[in-house]
Amino acid sequence: MQTHVFIAILVAALLHAGWNSIVKLDLDRRTSVLLLAIVQAIVALPILPFVPQPANPAWAWIAAAALLHTGYKVFLVEAYSRVDLSQAYPLARGSAPLLVTLFSVFALGETFDSASLLGIGLISTGVFLMAIKGGHIERIQGMALFFVIGTAGFTASYTLVDGIGARIAGTSSGFILWMVIGDAIGMIAYTLLTSGSVAFHRLKPSWKTGTSAGLMSLGSYWIAVWAFTQAPIALVASLRETSILFAILISAFVLGEKVSRWRWIAGLAIFAGVVSIKA
Repeated sequence: MQTHVFIAILVAALLHAGWNSIVKLDLDRRTSVLLLAIVQAIVALPILPFVPQPANPAWAWIAAAALLHTGYKVFLVEAYSRVDLSQAYPLARGSAPLLVTLFSVFALGETFDSASLLGIGLISTGVFLMAIKGGHIERIQGMALFFVIGTAGFTASYTLVDGIGARIAGTSSGFILWMVIGDAIGMIAYTLLTSGSVAFHRLKPSWKTGTSAGLMSLGSYWIAVWAFTQAPIALVASLRETSILFAILISAFVLGEKVSRWRWIAGLAIFAGVVSIKA
């Protein structure tokens, strides 16, 4: 992986951790993800005329990607309603790079050297460790397990579709901007069906913070989709999870929060994975 691509992915991870740290919305999680999706679409619309448009074969990939991103948000919210966020999110995110790597090897025919495979494994291990509280993990079963596994599946799926679709589109910018618009349409339709118009009235008080978070979120994934066209998708997917490492650092040194020894161990595993991939 070229150095400038490697650095760009780490910047994207930092942005991802940043918007997660600043978003202090007085909203339920379902309405929060709706707000972020709408903000991204509003930002994307005026930019579209100034970026290359996707090649015709890419439109099916854009539609599929939008549906998968919407599905990811829905499953993530449902998982959060049944399992603690600090456990559900790492389990879902840690699984995705491993799934993407397996698909890349057996379906896309990509090959990885031993250092890269070690790095992917270390990063996923570090992310999984974040789900363990003091060495103990609560049992997840029933519908909670279904939504956690489903979230991991959606994450791996949209990562692969975004990566392949952006390459087919011939423009990462055109792909991501159209995709977030489709995602916003999907989230609006889902919200109307499940919560009605009342959910939209709750957005107004949080527009300022939501806009900042939405800009950082869009910037983060825009960089990631570009990186998918420059490097193996599995390596990009793994390096994106370093956002959790940045979140630990922000919690400790910016927000002044107490970080447990277990989280530091997880962070060290992720850092070791980054070093291994770049080696």
